[in-house]
Amino acid sequence: MRPSSSFFFTRHLLALGLALALPCAPAWAVKPGDTPVLTGRTLANQPFSLAALRGKVTLVVFWSTDCPVCRDKMPELRANAQGWRGKPFELITVSVDRKLQDTADYEKLVLTVVNKNEHLLSMWAGDSAYRSSIARPPHLPAAYLLDKSGRVVEQYSGRIPPEAWDRIADLL
Repeated sequence: MRPSSSFFFTRHLLALGLALALPCAPAWAVKPGDTPVLTGRTLANQPFSLAALRGKVTLVVFWSTDCPVCRDKMPELRANAQGWRGKPFELITVSVDRKLQDTADYEKLVLTVVNKNEHLLSMWAGDSAYRSSIARPPHLPAAYLLDKSGRVVEQYSGRIPPEAWDRIADLL
């Protein structure tokens, strides 16, 4: 007895459904070992290139003023960046706000409560000069830890775990 054509159709449809349901790496994710590209201008209107930071351990953090977790973690990021000052470490924040004004207003507010030397190197992803091989992450905050050669060694989605700072110490 031969199986009916509807059997073959159902089998192929089921196979397609399973293939689509399998977890896939998100499009935004760079993989460990990748060397991402990030260039543009800082919020202070200075040229920036991630490649120029080779020789330093680098943490790139994507965030938004609309993200409560992001705003909550900024003081921790500033404190840790301050703790690594004088070491071959750089922390870059990339705002993915829709409007530059939202980021600028936040930065102005921050400067009223923190010392200027605690200010983080920041970029806005909407700037016309902004170029990145990392697409906007679907969940914020998102961070990428790069070794001194500029390769991704770890990535974090959501709150940056305390172990990340230990990992930075190991890489230094």
